[in-house]
Amino acid sequence: MTVPRLLLVEDDPALAELIEFRFKAEGYAVTATPDGDEALLLAQEEAPDLVLLDWMIEGTSGIEVCRRLRRLQETAHVPIIMLTARGAEDDRIRGLDTGADDYVTKPFSPRELVARVNAIMRRIRPALAGEVLSVGDLALDAKAHKATRRGQILSLGPTEFRLLKFFMEHPGRVFSRGQLLDAVWGTESDIELRTVDVHIRRLRKGIEVPGAPDPVRTVRSAGYSLEAV
Repeated sequence: MTVPRLLLVEDDPALAELIEFRFKAEGYAVTATPDGDEALLLAQEEAPDLVLLDWMIEGTSGIEVCRRLRRLQETAHVPIIMLTARGAEDDRIRGLDTGADDYVTKPFSPRELVARVNAIMRRIRPALAGEVLSVGDLALDAKAHKATRRGQILSLGPTEFRLLKFFMEHPGRVFSRGQLLDAVWGTESDIELRTVDVHIRRLRKGIEVPGAPDPVRTVRSAGYSLEAV
């Protein structure tokens, strides 16, 4: 089995050492740096399976590193968890809008952080991810981690990919924000309901094709569904 690769970007030496120790004990290969610019170079040299990214770091800020990682072909689908002392809701939403998949506020329990990372790794490496799904003009190959629309390859972040996969497994069904949180993020997540709206917007943008209608339907006071168009 391939050892999962973790890129840790944290400029607090004591915290970085603790996180690195805990994840190595869990079987991860950890590459650590306190510098945002070096993190971008490391990610391009060898794309990690997941990035733990502090907001306030040396060099390029964590939020900008997150934005650039989402733009790079090599790392566009890599899950990113932001680590930060900025716990205000607006900061959380800004981080998610920039491309982060989860947000952990300092101080945090290393045990909880390991649990969150393990949960994400289970979801992006499913044992039975071999099927190809098709709904309308959308197609999704879970094994190849590729989604297309009208033959055009779509650029989706890991959370949007999981969200699209779930919708395509249940076409036409309306799901509430709470149901989507449980299905896509997991019941152990404490992410807020508003987060779903952020990722729905990102999903809509990611599957947008000129001249094609929006297949994601908003059902007032009920939730969202994916329709064949």
